[in-house]
Amino acid sequence: MNTHAEIETLVHRLFRALDARDFTPGWMRPYVAEDARMETPLGTSTGDAAVQDTEVALGRYVRTQHIASGVLAEVTGERASASWNALMTHVHADESVLMVGGRWEGDLRRTEEGWRFERVAVRAVWTQGKPPAGVEVTR
Repeated sequence: MNTHAEIETLVHRLFRALDARDFTPGWMRPYVAEDARMETPLGTSTGDAAVQDTEVALGRYVRTQHIASGVLAEVTGERASASWNALMTHVHADESVLMVGGRWEGDLRRTEEGWRFERVAVRAVWTQGKPPAGVEVTR
């Protein structure tokens, strides 16, 4: 598999893992480095805090679906940067929906286990619907 395909596959696997919501210990290790930095509309965190913040953010919904398209990757040796478009659907307990269209970007490094994100940033471009009470989605 070529490097671009490996990175694109990592993006899709990360999105599937987010939607599977199987938050057993170590669930993000196949996708992110231990010291990964996550930048989302809800805030920025690093390492274990980033994993916990992701679980809390997704836990606000009964279901989610993240769809990635247009993955672009620039590779320089053992490092890479990538960006892609995303359509993110979040279903509340009352079945109302928050839709977010956005762009993701990340910095990656090649490890013995394969490519891992060192940084992932989510930028909301548009939203439709209501976020959970007390949550503001910034653009």
